[in-house]
Amino acid sequence: MPTRAMDCDVSALVACVVDIEVFTSQDVKDKFEGLFRAYDDCVTFQLFKSFRRVRINFSNSKSAARARIELHETQFRGKKLKLYFAQVQTSETDGDKRHLAPPQPAKQFLISPPASPPIGWQSVSDATPVINYDLLCAVSKLGPGEKYELHAGTESTPSVVVQICDSDSEEDPKNSPKPKIIQTRRPGLPPPVSN
Repeated sequence: MPTRAMDCDVSALVACVVDIEVFTSQDVKDKFEGLFRAYDDCVTFQLFKSFRRVRINFSNSKSAARARIELHETQFRGKKLKLYFAQVQTSETDGDKRHLAPPQPAKQFLISPPASPPIGWQSVSDATPVINYDLLCAVSKLGPGEKYELHAGTESTPSVVVQICDSDSEEDPKNSPKPKIIQTRRPGLPPPVSN
């Protein structure tokens, strides 16, 4: 990102937290502008109502400096007038660098992965599954109806018990009959309306 320098525009002032009536009432606006016209006849104003700020552009820096010295923190309609020199951002590099540069290619992959993996990328091998042979051995020794306690319970934790279910016969899912789906009866027709 290009470095930016903040330069003060000494021929422009910014009035902050300006009374809202400056933006709504023409009489109050004229009184406000009159404060600064005493220092420069060619002064111009830019009103920023949503920010409650006014930019005051003078024709020379001496008039702006004198107005800033004499009017800063003076009372205007019961409020202190806050005046500051306008700051202008300037780029120290050429005009093409004024905009934000795209991210580096390494970071672009994280934003939106490409259709093919980047050069040098290798897939990760899946880890071998963890098999608890003690548990498999204990379950194989169990018969129907027997219990095997995996973890003994304490006052603050429950115990973990495996119990093998009874199974009379092994059913083949291909030979088992399909349950019959009963079709919902259509409601009757509404009675005819007679006029």
